[in-house]
Amino acid sequence: MRIAVVIVTYNSAEVLRDCLDSLSEAAGGVELAAVVVADNASADEGLAIAGRAEAITIDLGRNAGYAAGINAGLDALDLGTLDAVYVLNPDCRLRPGSIAPLAEALRTPGRGIAVPRMVNPDGSLQPSLRRMPTLGRAIAEALLGGTVAGRLWRIGETVTDPRAYERPAAYAWATGAAMLISVPALRAVGRWDESFFLYSEETEYCLRAADLGWTTWYEPSAVIEHIGGDGDRDPALAALLAVNKVELFRRRRGRAAGAAYRVVQLLGQGVRALSGRTVARACFAALLRSGSYRRGRSIQPRRSR
Repeated sequence: MRIAVVIVTYNSAEVLRDCLDSLSEAAGGVELAAVVVADNASADEGLAIAGRAEAITIDLGRNAGYAAGINAGLDALDLGTLDAVYVLNPDCRLRPGSIAPLAEALRTPGRGIAVPRMVNPDGSLQPSLRRMPTLGRAIAEALLGGTVAGRLWRIGETVTDPRAYERPAAYAWATGAAMLISVPALRAVGRWDESFFLYSEETEYCLRAADLGWTTWYEPSAVIEHIGGDGDRDPALAALLAVNKVELFRRRRGRAAGAAYRVVQLLGQGVRALSGRTVARACFAALLRSGSYRRGRSIQPRRSR
């Protein structure tokens, strides 16, 4: 199968080189047809690093967001010559031979997106799989926390049981740090939604793909290392994530359901804010002023998610 890679960067030079260096061995068993690096007006040498690695480079000229970077990268490719496109964060390091199992998974009719097993730099599991967002799951996570709710009776959105990551299966969506998307699915689903500057754009894309009959498939034999974590530590990024989750739910389920979902998120973040968590305080404040916060921010972490 002919595979292209699209990497979106924003001041990612310190991690980009390792990502690019890992691609050659990761592509064993497939043909790596092209590598595109789309950069959101970085102030570092990321584009120079990409150029030396013989990648196609795109300077967006502004910090346009993750979805915009993906769309720009896709626009630079001739999809007619490809079987699939691997969308990657620059802070991913791919294990040797890790692309072929994803490509093989996409051979099954109806599978449009294939995602790998993600591990942290220390080799520990990084929970990356998600169930369908529902009001009930939001309540469970608000009351119990995401880790506990994800383990107990599958009532949380985040899949946290390590046993689930041992076997391939279909999921509602997965973190957007690494997604191999078939060309037929790309053509059917269309462009990524750039109104989600960062976070929830991958949720929206996977759910939109599912609406059209394209499954997101998890393949544990494909393993990548993902640094990540900025959204868990940075109050501004965590706030953007919280607001975008509510906005996506409102768009898909309607205003009344969206309002209820926002109240649940406020309660969950409020309880955690009372315990002194800085990130929760930022999320609570952002949810209070939802729309204006979401439209007014223009931020992106060095390591994209």
